[in-house]
Amino acid sequence: MVDLSTEYLGLKLESPVIASSSGMTNTVDKVKKLAQNGAGAVVLKSIFEEEIAYEYADFMESIRKSGAEQKYFDYEGTTSQVAYYDYVLREENLKKNIALVTDSKKAVSIPIIASINCFMQSVEWLSYAKHLQDAGADALELNMFFPPTDLTRSADDTVKMYFDMVEQVTASVGIPIALKISYYFTDLAAMIQKLSQTGIKGLVLFNRFFSPDFDIEKFEVKPSFVFSNPADLSISLRWVAVMAEKVSCDLAASTGVHDGEALIKQLLAGAAAVQVASTLYQNGLNQIQAMIDSLEEWMKRKRFETLSQFRGKLSQDKSTDPSIYERVQFMRYFGGKKNVKM
Repeated sequence: MVDLSTEYLGLKLESPVIASSSGMTNTVDKVKKLAQNGAGAVVLKSIFEEEIAYEYADFMESIRKSGAEQKYFDYEGTTSQVAYYDYVLREENLKKNIALVTDSKKAVSIPIIASINCFMQSVEWLSYAKHLQDAGADALELNMFFPPTDLTRSADDTVKMYFDMVEQVTASVGIPIALKISYYFTDLAAMIQKLSQTGIKGLVLFNRFFSPDFDIEKFEVKPSFVFSNPADLSISLRWVAVMAEKVSCDLAASTGVHDGEALIKQLLAGAAAVQVASTLYQNGLNQIQAMIDSLEEWMKRKRFETLSQFRGKLSQDKSTDPSIYERVQFMRYFGGKKNVKM
């Protein structure tokens, strides 16, 4: 009998497969189905500042078309229609997320992790974090990315924003905090290590972004590669393996984890757990159990009884050839090829 349980963010998970924040985690019924299919934990659909902005635009357009009476805030002699409706929508979204946390906690026994998408600095995130904690969330995941596209902001200023946000949120809530980050940093290893020392309990490597593509007939920008693919595993696999023994918090792997083999690889690299979304959209929720079954069969075949017996076995610090993780060129594989067709 093998034990597939793991500890992540100080929480006991019955399996190392976590349902990542997505459209599949935005209702209680979906959360229940994920739990029934073997998810060790669920990260609820994030609160997005951007979504609220889109809702505001749609809401205002509906009011304009209906001819309904518009409402205003009266503050120190000034009126603001924008502020009023923006406030209403934010409150409605927060109430929905609070209800989702509360009702999910009642419906399942696995850990429920609330999520906030932070792509800009805002004091509102502190308020949201507190409300989600009070609603009963077991932990909070901050999906944090400040695009390095503002040419008026230095690289040091951008990095400082991450630490400022983490400091504010960790000081405001008592539940465990995980930080989901990208690999777009000049000094990624140092950044990961320093973030792990801020008091957070986990780092998720890495988040996945909207990527633009062009429709050359309509001259429009359209989404590209919405789902991850198995080849995307290589980036997080390298960095989990490199950083596994160098951080002061748990590591979770995300992006490109599509099957049981990928799950095993990330555990061998040193991950405490993995997050999945794309493979569930493409293969159905029963893919979670398929991944768990593959892990269990492999452990029995290799005579492992617990995850701790092999977790990190292939991390850089435990490797007989640590330099292989530093290799960036393909010379060894392609340098001697003579029959390349030109």
